[in-house]
Amino acid sequence: MTESEDRTDQNEELEEFPETMPLLALTDQVLFPLALSPLRVTGEAETKLLDDAVMGQRFIAMATVQDTSEKEHGPDNTYEIGCIGRIMQMQHTSEGSINVIVQALKRFRVAGIVSREPYLVVRVQPLEDIEEDSEQIVPLATTIKNQMARLIELSPNIPQEAVGIVQSIENGGVLADLVAGNLSISIQEKQKILATLECKQRLERLAYILAHEIELLEVSHKIQHDVKSSIDKSQREYFLREQLKAIHEELGEGAESRPELEDYREKLAALKLPAEAKKEATRELERLARMNEASAEYHVITTFLDWMTELPWNTSTVDQLDIDRAEAILNADHHGLDKVKQRILEYLAVRKLKPNAAGPILCFVGPPGVGKTSLGHSIARALGRKFVRMSLGGVRDEAEIRGHRRTYVGAMPGRIIQSIRKTQSNNPMFMLDELDKLGSDFRGDPSSALLEVLDPAQNDTFTDHYLSVPFDLSKVMFIATANVLDTIPWALRDRMEVIELPGYTLEEKLQIAKKYLVPRQLEAHGLKTKRLSFNAAAIRKIITHYTREAGVRNLEREIANVCRGCARLFVGGRRKPIKIGPGGLREHLGNERFYRDQAERTRVPGVAIGMAWTAVGGDILFVEATRMPGKGGLILTGQLGDVMKESAQAVLSYVRANAAKFGIDNSCFTDYDIHIHVPAGAVPKDGPSAGVTILTAVVSLLTGKRVKNNLSMTGEITLRGLVLPVGGVKEKVLAASRAGIKEIILPARCQNDLEDVPDTIRKRTRFHFVHRMTEVLSIALGIDVD
Repeated sequence: MTESEDRTDQNEELEEFPETMPLLALTDQVLFPLALSPLRVTGEAETKLLDDAVMGQRFIAMATVQDTSEKEHGPDNTYEIGCIGRIMQMQHTSEGSINVIVQALKRFRVAGIVSREPYLVVRVQPLEDIEEDSEQIVPLATTIKNQMARLIELSPNIPQEAVGIVQSIENGGVLADLVAGNLSISIQEKQKILATLECKQRLERLAYILAHEIELLEVSHKIQHDVKSSIDKSQREYFLREQLKAIHEELGEGAESRPELEDYREKLAALKLPAEAKKEATRELERLARMNEASAEYHVITTFLDWMTELPWNTSTVDQLDIDRAEAILNADHHGLDKVKQRILEYLAVRKLKPNAAGPILCFVGPPGVGKTSLGHSIARALGRKFVRMSLGGVRDEAEIRGHRRTYVGAMPGRIIQSIRKTQSNNPMFMLDELDKLGSDFRGDPSSALLEVLDPAQNDTFTDHYLSVPFDLSKVMFIATANVLDTIPWALRDRMEVIELPGYTLEEKLQIAKKYLVPRQLEAHGLKTKRLSFNAAAIRKIITHYTREAGVRNLEREIANVCRGCARLFVGGRRKPIKIGPGGLREHLGNERFYRDQAERTRVPGVAIGMAWTAVGGDILFVEATRMPGKGGLILTGQLGDVMKESAQAVLSYVRANAAKFGIDNSCFTDYDIHIHVPAGAVPKDGPSAGVTILTAVVSLLTGKRVKNNLSMTGEITLRGLVLPVGGVKEKVLAASRAGIKEIILPARCQNDLEDVPDTIRKRTRFHFVHRMTEVLSIALGIDVD
């Protein structure tokens, strides 16, 4: 290596460099004199630079880029000092790039810019090393050599032959450049060393950097030594423990002396586990007896045995089979809901005749606020069972139901088994709340896992992934709740007995408020009935003008608002009792929020009232039709779904085909556009049941006849004028009743659906059952068609 350096020095002294050279910008790399380095060039300007340089004297100027985030690598973005290099070899690749080997020769400073196109050409000023204080350079070089020897000793990636190469270099500047070019330090630090012309300063800076690198490597070696010592210590302890275990066995003091093992054995013996569960628990217990307590799996097995011994395999609560008592509890807790109460009492009667009968799997479906969840508490109290509720809203992971296998770190049983353990009973009243809001993603489908849970023919052998043994869920009484059935998979729905809980009538809400809501809110706000009372008229006004819902949740919220306002008055010094009447509601609740304006809105032709089913109960909707000069087009607005749009198209076709019968001029369809709008525009709407309402509104518009006041309707139509049955009749009728509707038009085949409507509503509402659209128009508009 020394001879090579001598030859290079001689070449530099004899060789004259051109005054101008093309400038090649280097990214993330600093070249020092005498370094031989491969480069890969991809840019169009750079490849032309190298091609031209090879055709000339093969010299190029190389400088490192300061900020690599900038796209342009001009003189403003490169360091001022770099290296002059000679192209030794160059090869074009098939991708259009160039692989080149460059020999760095000498430092230079950019003295000016000659040209910028097609690539940057600069004026170079070669720089010489400054070797002042030569007496100090020798000891510094010796220090660098010793530090490099230590660094190579600590670094496993540097070959030992490098020590001899470093020791053979006599020139201090060459030594500093060689060491700096091969150190793993930052680009900025390398550039500082390259820009330092004084050899003494360069060696001093390098000595400081080497000392820092050696210190880091020594600390790293110490950490590795400590870790290895710790592992060796653990292995030694394990060996000694195994020897101690063998000694104890020779003395007859084996694993039986560990108290936790005896405790598990006693618990398992007392539980009388099923055969498969006992076999699995015994196998794990035997593994535990042979296992070192320091083992990571030791705690996994103890946790599993804790779950096995704490589950209520044979612990049940005794059902209260007194039907009269159960009926009294259900009636005391809930007003109405006769169908649900009857089903629970029937179950009690069957249990009394056949004690080992499997528990029913019910699904309560209804809008929010009708008492589905609270009904579960009442059923549990009536049966004398423990109650557990599991919310399924937003659950997307199958492991929430079945648990994780024990091979996973931190594995736990699913929420079914966790809830059973918490109640310490194998026959609780288990409520699966919000079943319709289950989700699914890459982690699995929880609804599929529930198929086994809710199947009476399979749930006696329900297997949680964590336990890996069957657990009998057949004694559990499962009750699911949902707002809608559409989002529940049909296979899961098929396993349950669906009981619909429709919305309440005004009278039912009034009774619920008197019996339950008002007393509960008075107690919640620290008030007595002597100080605050509501009369029936006030509650009626809250129901009709401040809420519009199928349930009673908002009703209770408004009653709470009144109670809070009154509580503030009493705290402020009022002593006189407060009696809330209709006139006093505005002070606490503000202006009325809902009005019965259907008579006003149907005062003009082209407006009809329909009825719709929603997830939160039924509702009424207005269908408005108008016309304007045009070319016979049909405009539909109000966020209508595809099915509802098709109904509107069918209406227009039917009306045009029968225009003469209805006394409608054909010019209405050629000279005018018809616009149908269904408020509220921000709420999506769909379904075929609005067909009757749309047709009535269109015929009303084109004949100029107003629709009968306080009349609503529902039904699907055909192009032949038939009125087909629709669903959700009970919810729709209740919604119409809440809105003050007096007459309702229904398809004739929906007449049997009125059996579920309360008698009070049936008595005060007049129902028209129709087969054809001509009957609807006769009732609504007074148009008689033969």
